[in-house]
Amino acid sequence: MSDHLQFNRDLIDEYRANGGQTSGPFKDAPLLLLTTTGRRSGEQRTSPVVFGRDGDDIFVIASKAGADTDPDWFRNLVANPTVTVEVGTQSYEAEAVVVEGEERDRLYAAQAEKMEGFKDYEAKTSRVIPVVRLVRR
Repeated sequence: MSDHLQFNRDLIDEYRANGGQTSGPFKDAPLLLLTTTGRRSGEQRTSPVVFGRDGDDIFVIASKAGADTDPDWFRNLVANPTVTVEVGTQSYEAEAVVVEGEERDRLYAAQAEKMEGFKDYEAKTSRVIPVVRLVRR
């Protein structure tokens, strides 16, 4: 197993064991667990993802730390937009809606103001980094 996959597994285990609290690099970050259905495998895949809030809604950003490709979890939810969201001790089903244009730009900018890393990610890549609203079902 790659170091990245092991890091994510450990982070997911810690998150679930501690009601959404983690240590290390994500210690005070707004983190959720996003479970998607694999676009090829059909298997459930859980990823820890930083999130933002817009009113009562939650949104996530498919930054992949500024890589030139979208993260697997994003490609999975585009193929199957029904996802499971875990925030703290709460879990619910949601519909993933990719937002575009002015709404995308507004949400991305709001998150970048709170977490400087998102400004760096945008500068590192030529792709438009997707923003996804997670609409509770």
